[in-house]
Amino acid sequence: MTDHADQFWGRLDDTNSGMLGTTDHARLVPMSHYADREAGVLWFITAKGTDLAETAATGTKPAIHVVSDGGEGLYTRIHGQLSLSDDRAKLDELWNAVASSWFEEGKQDPDIQLLRLDLTEAEVWATGGSLSFMFQIAKSKVTGHKPDMGEHYTLTF
Repeated sequence: MTDHADQFWGRLDDTNSGMLGTTDHARLVPMSHYADREAGVLWFITAKGTDLAETAATGTKPAIHVVSDGGEGLYTRIHGQLSLSDDRAKLDELWNAVASSWFEEGKQDPDIQLLRLDLTEAEVWATGGSLSFMFQIAKSKVTGHKPDMGEHYTLTF
């Protein structure tokens, strides 16, 4: 795995949400993601009646997940194929206090729906984070040079 891929997955692990939507709908919604680096997949826990779940119920859809976290210095647009999953073992693995807040019957709630985003590409802007940003801006004012805002790259999965 490349250094860029390691950086991407490491920073993505340290963030917990982004905006997810299918490319055939302009509407993106906030969703917590759960990264599976080895499989190249992001998982989401949602309810069966949501727009995303209903859209994915008609078949696999091209989708986008946008993550913006200044503290972690990660800004990324992730593309992939969104599908439904009934993988109960994966739900057991992902289940946490945040997810339980949304479902009255816990993991057994019949309304739970797993979404699986198989990644195809990610465009990434990786910075040093918010403190580094402030330092780079101040440094540019003193030196007259443009600030170093980090790396910009694309990953293919």
